[in-house]
Amino acid sequence: MLKNLTIGQYYPSDSVIHRLDPRVKIALTFAFIVFLFLARGATGYALMAAYSILAAAVSRIPAGILLRGLRPILVLVIIAFLIHLFITDGVVWFRVGPLVATREGARIGVLMATRIILLIFTTSLLTLTTSPIALTDGLERLMAPAQRFGIPVHELAMMITIALRFIPALLDEADRIMKAQMARGADFESGNVVQRARSLVPLLVPLFISAFRRADDLALAMEARCYRGGHSRTRLRQLRIGAPDIAACLVSLPFMVGVILLRMGWVRW
Repeated sequence: MLKNLTIGQYYPSDSVIHRLDPRVKIALTFAFIVFLFLARGATGYALMAAYSILAAAVSRIPAGILLRGLRPILVLVIIAFLIHLFITDGVVWFRVGPLVATREGARIGVLMATRIILLIFTTSLLTLTTSPIALTDGLERLMAPAQRFGIPVHELAMMITIALRFIPALLDEADRIMKAQMARGADFESGNVVQRARSLVPLLVPLFISAFRRADDLALAMEARCYRGGHSRTRLRQLRIGAPDIAACLVSLPFMVGVILLRMGWVRW
């Protein structure tokens, strides 16, 4: 399950999405998240789902990789659905002992589960189609106005990118440590949820040690290369907004306008 997480990983390709300006991709991803929370009803979520599927199709990333990233959150999706199913008031659907399931709860639970799936799906698509260097440059350029207030923009962008890149590295390290301990007789799969959680405690100590060692090695490597942050730093490739970036914004606009119209009640479906 640890290898199923796709957030922070990069899938090299030559698709239109990969060639977009990272600032445009970051801005569209944040806009998608905002409009996803503004969406109302099944039609609004259907628009957001269609937008995600269109972006995934254009990115040329295999569907198996995209769907693999959703496996770790299935438990969270099921829990969110069940909570809304049994705590929302409405017309009684069925009963499970003292718990009462309602039709309204089932509808809201499906919408909330869809929201979580689309949120993880789209954020994973951002990191899968954007290299770490491009992601850092895009974040830095977008946050550039904050430099006037003394905020270290470059350092913040670098920390965010490093944190994203550390996710797959730490997951691989955790998988190796787990396999090594299983070879020595450790059991991570039997027992109830509490017992499984306790069995993971011995995994945390070597994982934290490995994380600190990686961070120290990275700091030494950056110092050895005379890294000095964003002060007087030049770039080999300058970011420029082109026709594909404008086209991507224009394609995204109808989906977001549709969500607003549905939200305001000006369009009914």
